[in-house]
Amino acid sequence: MRKLSIEELKRVNVEEFKQLEKIPVVVVLDNVRSTHNVGAVFRTSDAFRIAEIHLCGITPKPPHRDIEKSALGATESVDWKSFTNTAESIQALRDEGYRIWCIEQVDKSVSLERWEWTGEKIALVFGHEVFGVDEKIVAAADGAIEIPQAGTKHSLNISVTAGIVLWTCFGQHLSQDSNRD
Repeated sequence: MRKLSIEELKRVNVEEFKQLEKIPVVVVLDNVRSTHNVGAVFRTSDAFRIAEIHLCGITPKPPHRDIEKSALGATESVDWKSFTNTAESIQALRDEGYRIWCIEQVDKSVSLERWEWTGEKIALVFGHEVFGVDEKIVAAADGAIEIPQAGTKHSLNISVTAGIVLWTCFGQHLSQDSNRD
């Protein structure tokens, strides 16, 4: 085995990426405090061609050198908007026809392995590293998705959580595309 070169990987540049069709998912960061988590979410969103990121409340915003340490340039490729609070983001998304899903452990949450995305426009809300998604946002959402866990800890880092959930969306999107052929 050998590592593939950049040419063999067929990666696009930022200008080409901007022109590509994105999957209809918006990531909403609800008062995420870590610049490294924000950067990691940008990088993951680039990898899975996510439409946009909303940075809400205290969530750090680019340009920021610590965000760039994790993002590795993805703040240039992935579209993003800043909101004073998450409720403003949610309202703007609802006005554009998005369904809102919180990633949170709550009663009536859907376990990720049973959650089926049909390809409609969705927003995925990821919360603060300690407090999670604000209760008012959870109450305003269309539903909640929970990642099943079997260890002694009952939470995952937000960047890990985003990676798992966004990969699931991307995988389901690829399946839907192959079923249309």
